[in-house]
Amino acid sequence: MESAGLSPRRLALKVGVSGKTVERWVSDADLIPHPRNREDTCRALGVDEEMIWPKAVKERIKTGGDREILHSYPYRSACPSSVWADLTSEAAEDLFFAGYTNYFLWTQVPDFAGILRRKVQQGCRVRFLLGNPDGEVTRLREEIEGVTLTVSTRIRMTLEGLERLGDQEGLETRFSAAEDAMNHVSLSVFRFDSEALVTPHLARLVGHDSPLLHLRSMGPGGMFARFHEHSEELWSRGVSVA
Repeated sequence: MESAGLSPRRLALKVGVSGKTVERWVSDADLIPHPRNREDTCRALGVDEEMIWPKAVKERIKTGGDREILHSYPYRSACPSSVWADLTSEAAEDLFFAGYTNYFLWTQVPDFAGILRRKVQQGCRVRFLLGNPDGEVTRLREEIEGVTLTVSTRIRMTLEGLERLGDQEGLETRFSAAEDAMNHVSLSVFRFDSEALVTPHLARLVGHDSPLLHLRSMGPGGMFARFHEHSEELWSRGVSVA
């Protein structure tokens, strides 16, 4: 404050708080103001936040498993199409689409079929794990969602899209096993080498209305690894699509 030529009272006027509030900030190093007040204070003093409240900055730094969360979206539909397209295009070794229907990928990713063809030709392993359109869990989910574009219809749309790709070496498709169907329908995992987009399905909501996490692997034992294990376990018991 001295360098900025401001007294506690004048700083308080600029920030929009009382003089006693500023005095408490000065006297108590553990007291961290509201983010808006911190921003206004730093602007008034012409300094960076870490100079005044280093503890607040440190608490924002991700540690442990949180480092693997690149972004979170309250709705899957809020994740930009460019994210899906870039992740699909940039994957070199492993593309694994383990949503229950996966149908939206053909509309979410421009030239999705063309990208898949190029990926398998370049040696990338491409897998689709789908729910069984004739399964009991599929039927129950259709009753829960109650939408015109039913779960079984969405799965068959994906199967048609894959059929149009023809017989491609390196492209594999399975239905999740009947005993795994409930676990599959409640959690979608889409993997792109060391990154993943994960959607836990909420109650009666369809996939695009459920939240999404964008993860990047930081090593064994992290969040990416947990979802990797989940999707691989479902795949290992999956049933080949005739």
